[in-house]
Amino acid sequence: MIAATPTTPPPPPAGPERTLLLLVRHGETPTTGKVLPGRAPGLYLSERGRAQAERVAERLDGLPVDAIYSSPLERARETAEPAAVRSALEVNEEPGLLECDFGDWTGAALAELAALPQWQAVQQSPSTFRFPNGESFTEMQARMVGALEVLRTAHPGGAVVCFSHADPIKAAVADALGTPLDLFQRIVISPGSVSVISHVEGQAPAVLMVNSTSEPLSGLRVQ
Repeated sequence: MIAATPTTPPPPPAGPERTLLLLVRHGETPTTGKVLPGRAPGLYLSERGRAQAERVAERLDGLPVDAIYSSPLERARETAEPAAVRSALEVNEEPGLLECDFGDWTGAALAELAALPQWQAVQQSPSTFRFPNGESFTEMQARMVGALEVLRTAHPGGAVVCFSHADPIKAAVADALGTPLDLFQRIVISPGSVSVISHVEGQAPAVLMVNSTSEPLSGLRVQ
């Protein structure tokens, strides 16, 4: 009798291709928490903001990054630069990642805006609000979500790092969670934080982390 020759089991089937979108809010500036800067040019990171940018770059160590995109505003590009250097990639400007257009409110002090009756709409029913001579929250969300869709489609299976601003990131996270826009203000996005959305073709997006400021990001590929 001839003994059966053991056979090597076939490798398990490959899992579905997963694309990661890492949404990074720019670091602190001298006006963070004091002024609504909007799209006004010439605003750069503070010393603390530059340290936050370096921290984001450090956290990316060990995660293969396919591409880096940034809002064209200086504070976002400045936050992206350390990550680009460590990843040996260029920073690609993406207008869809821009801050909301706050129109006539651009540059106004937050304390003054909070005293306006319209501020309640901004906080409680943002889906109904348009900034005077500016953008509505629904337009901002559609712009941001549309831009991220283009980027994830351009880098299937990759990890794409997108440097943007608080409100657009909150709106994108809310969309991925299926959260109504009127509740998006409940999401906190701190300066220098990372939020991650995972996409698998044919499936709903999965939010892997929100407002993360500490742990290494290399483990995202094994989640």
